[in-house]
Amino acid sequence: MRTPRLALRAVGFLVLLMLHCGSELVAAVPPDGWYDYSAYTDCRGQPEPALYNGGILKFGNSGDPDGYRTTETGVFSPAFVVYNLNKTTMYTFSCWVKLEGANAALITARLAPDNSGARCIATVLARSDCWAFVKGGFVLDWPTQTSVIFFQNADKTPMKITVASGSLQPFTTDQWAMHQQDTIRKRRKRVATIHVADPQGARVVGASVSVQQTTKDFPIGSAIANTILGNQAYQQWFVDRFNAAVFEDELKWYSTEPMSGLLRFDVPDQMLAFVRSRRVMVRGHNIFWENQDATPRWVKNLTGDDLRSAVNTRIQSLMTRYRGEFAHWDVNNEMLHYSFYEQRLGPNASMEFFSVAQDADPLATLFMNEYNVIETCDDPFSTVDTYVAKLKELRSGGAILEGIGLEGHFSKPNIPLMRAILDKLATLGLPIWFTEIDISNKFDAQTQAVYLEQVMREAYSHPAVSGVMLWTALHQSGCYQMCLTDWNLKNLPTGDVVDRLLNEWRTLQAGGQTDAHGAYSFSGYLGEYVLTVSYNNRTTQSTFSLSPGDETRHINVQM
Repeated sequence: MRTPRLALRAVGFLVLLMLHCGSELVAAVPPDGWYDYSAYTDCRGQPEPALYNGGILKFGNSGDPDGYRTTETGVFSPAFVVYNLNKTTMYTFSCWVKLEGANAALITARLAPDNSGARCIATVLARSDCWAFVKGGFVLDWPTQTSVIFFQNADKTPMKITVASGSLQPFTTDQWAMHQQDTIRKRRKRVATIHVADPQGARVVGASVSVQQTTKDFPIGSAIANTILGNQAYQQWFVDRFNAAVFEDELKWYSTEPMSGLLRFDVPDQMLAFVRSRRVMVRGHNIFWENQDATPRWVKNLTGDDLRSAVNTRIQSLMTRYRGEFAHWDVNNEMLHYSFYEQRLGPNASMEFFSVAQDADPLATLFMNEYNVIETCDDPFSTVDTYVAKLKELRSGGAILEGIGLEGHFSKPNIPLMRAILDKLATLGLPIWFTEIDISNKFDAQTQAVYLEQVMREAYSHPAVSGVMLWTALHQSGCYQMCLTDWNLKNLPTGDVVDRLLNEWRTLQAGGQTDAHGAYSFSGYLGEYVLTVSYNNRTTQSTFSLSPGDETRHINVQM
């Protein structure tokens, strides 16, 4: 996004002003490299202390009365100047913001490196009666000598913007990866100890122990389409990799009821039979889609009671037929961007959808699903705070909303921003799923693969994420944006990435001999295991599971 010339002049002036005031900030990487997941989505009477004690920012902290920084214009506000930012370093930014002169406004934090333009690094829905928390971040494509972080009022209404507890924390790529691995170790794996004894309880030393993982606890899957039906090679390719699925278009209203009263469930029935036969969990996508262009043609002409009757029939016919079959349902898709039903049935339409869906299938987890929440902070309709506000609104209105869906249609991913947004969403205490991950096809295959790996690693390693779905349903003509293979199931670079990560995130096989205490210990990914123990020509086999937990899992085996 280009910054207007006036903005660049303003930024340039701030640079000179802060240099004159001695506000020099020099980038440096802290020695410990640990990331702080702290985030806030509630507005507070006073700002919390700065994360990382401000990081490389030397002022703007709430403990320093002179650190509060205020603008009179409300368009381009003085904030922070930093020097010598490094290429590829992960920078996480946070602060607290309060307004004067307006009750509320969408405020964007922007980075202007070397006066060469500005990019969004965070957003916040700020208010005048309390302090709102900003959290975001960025990675630079090239090093810069002088950069400015400033605040932009989206609607340019005159107001004062006050900033406190500013923090800019750099992490090397090694530190970032180290923290990902530490989180994976704590959240996706568990230590187990196998104790082997004879019938009298004596320890068996030197027994051969082998453990092999048979199923994975963490769901990683992909969209599928009707192209998988009857294609045994594609079916085998899919189940060899994934333990979760979502139907690309086959459950959408325009597919199941193209004309009023003409119900077509034969294709989703067959697809459901396939995933059921292979013990693959499946998400329901979707009951409604607020986008008018994705609404069945015959529904567009309905109003009032006719439309209300049609939507209730839609929920009942879908949910009754598939009661208990789908683990999740995306109840109303992309509500932040579109409002077909809300405009025609009133602002409480979505709450009614959730209520009826919950009654029809009480065991399904009901989701709100949205795009451009995690992918960018440049979309004013779907900022993280806007999403949080909508989720809170639905829940306060009585909607049984139990899951947060993030589509994840990425261009070039901003990984520090991605993590910061997940941190803020995690404050709601709801399961977070990536529901439709892909990388734009404007990039070549190798670049898609690089970006996909970055996104998948970040999603898998965040403690608040409960599942990852790719949007890679295969057609002869290709995929929506990104395929993993060609039509002959030969891996593309993205497919190589997925295969490598799936192998990395599972315990292929572990084994060894029991020690002097008759024990063998290992760290394994969560899931189901087959355990084989052999000693003196005797072999015993059993199964066990590694479920989430901080304590060591102890398994006793008698030979």
